[in-house]
Amino acid sequence: MREGILPEELPGGLTDPPGAADSMVYARRLVVVVALLTVFGLTMLYSTSYNMAGVKYFQNQLMWVVLGSAGAFAAFVIGYRRLASWSGLWVAAAVLLLVIAATCFPAINGAHRWIRIRIPGMVLSIQPSEFAKLALALFVARYCSENLRTFSEFRWKSGLLPVAGVSALVLGCILAGRDFGTTVLTATMAFMIMMVGGLYLRYLLVPAVLAAAAGAFIYFLDPMRMARVTSFLEPELYAKTKGYQLYNSLLALGSGNWFGIGFMESRLKAKYLPEAHTDFILAIVGEELGLVAMLLLIVVYGFFAWYGMKISLNANSRLGMLLGFGLTMVITLQAVINLAVITGSAPTKGMPAPFISYGGSNMMVCLIAVGLLLSIAADTANPGYNEAYLEAIRRRLAALPLVSRRRRNG
Repeated sequence: MREGILPEELPGGLTDPPGAADSMVYARRLVVVVALLTVFGLTMLYSTSYNMAGVKYFQNQLMWVVLGSAGAFAAFVIGYRRLASWSGLWVAAAVLLLVIAATCFPAINGAHRWIRIRIPGMVLSIQPSEFAKLALALFVARYCSENLRTFSEFRWKSGLLPVAGVSALVLGCILAGRDFGTTVLTATMAFMIMMVGGLYLRYLLVPAVLAAAAGAFIYFLDPMRMARVTSFLEPELYAKTKGYQLYNSLLALGSGNWFGIGFMESRLKAKYLPEAHTDFILAIVGEELGLVAMLLLIVVYGFFAWYGMKISLNANSRLGMLLGFGLTMVITLQAVINLAVITGSAPTKGMPAPFISYGGSNMMVCLIAVGLLLSIAADTANPGYNEAYLEAIRRRLAALPLVSRRRRNG
């Protein structure tokens, strides 16, 4: 039996769940927002990387956009309820991929984050930590929704320990690959889902103590790492060492003024800002298109957060509410952190701008998350909507010549 309010259970003889029409309006607007961000990201990636690699990065990113769109459509058709019911399998697969990345592939820039697969004509790089983020969101949302009355209790059976244990396992595997930024972001997402689900505030004391202990260790016993963390406060002093990227990012943003120096006219992307097409691509946006474009981009990200939250609030199940909230917040926080890093408001850390930065795994996961949000909205308007899609796909597959021949022979 489905959780939440089904149409026949509504009071007063209503036939539609509350917020059903609004959910589809928000879903359509969310699609428009994501399309705008994705097209803008491809355009800026072309500008940022053309002088360095021609259309190589643009073509690779376009391929990931196509794959991510297919994944989003699959998530929409299968439905968030069914995908969440398989969350244990997703977590196990994510942990396996994280272990393989950490132990079987060489480090890149000191981190074991990627699985590199050689296929004819190109090398495909997959970042398992991005997919682990999605798998953990499905698992935590499902567990908290199914054990709403007991998951805050400190016990094994239907209590806090199973979800905390699984979360710690996933986070530990991400951290083993030295992906500190994704570890913090994923942990924050899991905590936020649990907090919205009803986690007792006193349980925040343990991670707070651990964070304070880690900070004290860095401050007193690891001055080199402390310098890395605090170099963003005075980037001019570290302009040729630890603060090189941030210093040039600030130069790019400052030289853009209100309306920028012109599309594809960036001076800093060629020689001065390393990997400008990845985590610091928004600095090039500020340089070429100016402050006005940056402010408009922030507004568009704000619309994404607003529509995602409205879809979550209108969901007709606890699972939909928690999952939608978690997915919306993890993408929004990622955007906020990226903006904070390029402007020197936070320590420099690898965190791509959602839908814009170059990075196939992140692009694909963000688009699949959007597919899940659309599934939540469609399920609110029409519970069980995806069964019609699945049945139509089965009929089309059954009509294929090879399948029909096998059925007749059988």
